[in-house]
Amino acid sequence: MALRRLRNGWYATLVIQALVAHLYSSHPMNSRSSAIFTALAAAALFGAATPLAKALLGSMSPFLVAGLFYLGSGIGLGIGIIARRLRTSAKENNSHGISRAELPWLLGAIAAGGVAGPALLMLGLSSTPAATSSLLLNLEGVLTAVIAWVVFRENVDVQVFLGMVAIVAGGVMLSWQPAEAGIPGGALLIVAACLCWAIDNNLTRKVSTNDAMVIACLKGLIAGPVNLAIAFATGASLPAAGMVGAAMTTGLAGYGVSLVLFVVALRHLGTARTGAYFSVAPLFGVALSLLIWPELPHLSFWIAAALMALGIWLHVRERHEHQHTHEWLEHTHRHRHDEHHQHEHDFVYAGDEPHTHPHVHLPITHSHAHFPDVHHRHSH
Repeated sequence: MALRRLRNGWYATLVIQALVAHLYSSHPMNSRSSAIFTALAAAALFGAATPLAKALLGSMSPFLVAGLFYLGSGIGLGIGIIARRLRTSAKENNSHGISRAELPWLLGAIAAGGVAGPALLMLGLSSTPAATSSLLLNLEGVLTAVIAWVVFRENVDVQVFLGMVAIVAGGVMLSWQPAEAGIPGGALLIVAACLCWAIDNNLTRKVSTNDAMVIACLKGLIAGPVNLAIAFATGASLPAAGMVGAAMTTGLAGYGVSLVLFVVALRHLGTARTGAYFSVAPLFGVALSLLIWPELPHLSFWIAAALMALGIWLHVRERHEHQHTHEWLEHTHRHRHDEHHQHEHDFVYAGDEPHTHPHVHLPITHSHAHFPDVHHRHSH
């Protein structure tokens, strides 16, 4: 029964992945709209994983599902990385390594978001009503933005703040069920899980110039076995091979490809804005649920959709422009030769764009509209 319910969900998820792959290959990240689309696509894939997980939970424990999701993500992306390296040049293969100085940020993100977050969530869910849990999970986007604004000094204006409020309000509307409301003791564990994921999002931004597939693959390969170990230690056992494959395939799309897109969006939009767009994931989850379990949407669904659309509109129309100075910077990421990438090459360059290689940014002062991306992390 679960596999039959998953089939429609997989079809929708595959359509999203195909659309993402086409647009990403034909329209690389060279505009604000491309970056916003990437963040929303990440939210769509992650949101789609929620109803698919619900269909699987009838036959597997929550920790087992989480472990298989992460493991499927890690293995699937690992195969993708190997395939990519087989068809690219040696120069491109060796150009994108995570530096030793960045490892603490990456390991911290994996520990917080891939290990501590899921563990706290599962413990909290055991004593918290479903409606209360859904409401509390909206805190992830809020805490992500707060940490980005307060700790990492990412810029924010009134319009962006109001957009975040509208998106979070939409999430609350989607999950609000007054009859089940309450604040049990497990709620604090769920809040702690949201804090872990907020920390994960902000730490991941520190390594977002690196290969997004490698980052997501490492997270899956570490978090997967840890969650599986917890599941087996609490008495879980593996189901039939078909269910294992279903869970790992779902994890590859909802946790793996989604995280790759999330990291790319972090690189171009900053943490708070990417987190805001990612907060619309529940809307995609509810929409996919209606395909798996057909029924007419409640009024709350349309109100939530309107609030989230308002929030996205407020973010999209943002224009942050002022004179700013770029300090000397050396890093590696996929780029075109735009106003921020005017450099020479220490290899034979055939003019192909976009491309990836280590490059240096010389100090420059200028004024233009910008996001708090990897090139605009200046103070205000």
